[in-house]
Amino acid sequence: MNTKYRDLIEQTYYFPQEEFSLEGTELKFHDIDLMELIKTYGTPLKFTYLPKISQNIRRAKKWFADAMEKHDYKGKYNYCYCTKSSHFQHVLNEALKNDIHIETSSAFDINIVEELKATGKITNDTYVLCNGFKRDQYIENIARLLNNGHRNCIPIIDNYEEIDLLTERIDGKFPIGIRIASEEEPKFEFYTSRLGIGYKNIVPFFNRKIKENEQVALKMLHFFINTGIRDTAYYWNELQKCLRVYVNLKKVCPELDSLNIGGGFPVKNSLHFEYDYAYMVDEIINQIKLYCEEAEVEVPNIFTEFGSFTVGESGGAIYEILYQKQQNDREKWNMINSSFITTLPDTWAISKKFVMLPVNRWNDEYERVLLGGLTCDSDDYYNSEQNVNAIYLPKFKKDKPLYIGFFNTGAYQETIGGHGGLHHCLIPQPKHLLIDRDEDGNIGTTVFSEQQDANDMLKILGYNGHK
Repeated sequence: MNTKYRDLIEQTYYFPQEEFSLEGTELKFHDIDLMELIKTYGTPLKFTYLPKISQNIRRAKKWFADAMEKHDYKGKYNYCYCTKSSHFQHVLNEALKNDIHIETSSAFDINIVEELKATGKITNDTYVLCNGFKRDQYIENIARLLNNGHRNCIPIIDNYEEIDLLTERIDGKFPIGIRIASEEEPKFEFYTSRLGIGYKNIVPFFNRKIKENEQVALKMLHFFINTGIRDTAYYWNELQKCLRVYVNLKKVCPELDSLNIGGGFPVKNSLHFEYDYAYMVDEIINQIKLYCEEAEVEVPNIFTEFGSFTVGESGGAIYEILYQKQQNDREKWNMINSSFITTLPDTWAISKKFVMLPVNRWNDEYERVLLGGLTCDSDDYYNSEQNVNAIYLPKFKKDKPLYIGFFNTGAYQETIGGHGGLHHCLIPQPKHLLIDRDEDGNIGTTVFSEQQDANDMLKILGYNGHK
């Protein structure tokens, strides 16, 4: 009987995979020696593998280029990065190496845009698509960007009032987009998105507020559904409804020339993950072209706003199993040296799953376990993988340290968890590494941030702090 952890994985999945391989009994991620990282920097540890960001951008660009060539699609494609997925400078610097554009969601995003312009990372030719519900500071910042010459800044109108707020502050004519308030799946917690303007109200809104307004030019229609881009009847139906609005709007607004289909590409969340990205892109381009041809309107330029897809698969977290608690005759709790709530908050907030694998001891026998974090909160746990309602790891042994990695964690976790701030039960934020490759393919590692200490916490809390 094969009872080694290696046997379990090789019999359950196709393994090794593109990013995962074994060297002896130890796991490598994109050929990174994870055990060497542990020996050098300790645990808990978070890292960002920067080359994966560029790799995913290039992949998506090729899928769209191939589909547009195949279908003789006359519009252009523009890849935008959704900054809310990760605002960090190292992420933007890597992403912007690939001739992309930016999507923002709140006021301080514009300050980041201005910083990127000042350092030459972007220019006035870079599209800045401004989504989100806009109030004074956001409106002011958008106006400042446009008034300073960034005419490719396109505010996406989210509600009826925003046009008046923008025209009061912006000098001269400027472009805008309109976001469709998409209708979610019937099983969703709400039926219509709180973001944007309803399908049936968009053309009347244009006729009432935009058609005779010489200061604004409607250039873009924005479409996004919360469940993302999936090969389902629901997604294709919503895309058709969006295209109906686009062609109706195009017929009364010749300036309209762009369709933003948002984000929503999934991120690999298990070794069993399967998704045909190229097929989905091909079919989206095909459907847009066919619908526009039938309606006798020009096809739009296509914009996307991939956030999680851009940065998600670049991130990882490594923990040590500190101790095993046998709480009853069938549940074994492996306690990690950090907290899921604070370092991977989506596991707690939305029960999100990531790829989870041991870093070492792949030739050891395995057992079924639960994973527990260090906080005094009953919800600080991880109890299953995406495709299996269980967790299996090499057997806990006090004299043989076991390290585990969570992979593809690069989107949202640092900002939702509050990088550099307070965390539940004052569990410290782990050390964070940036991993890159030089022109010869050699791996280099730098420390982005050290693990928090007591004085960091005391200062935030208002105490003087004593060493």
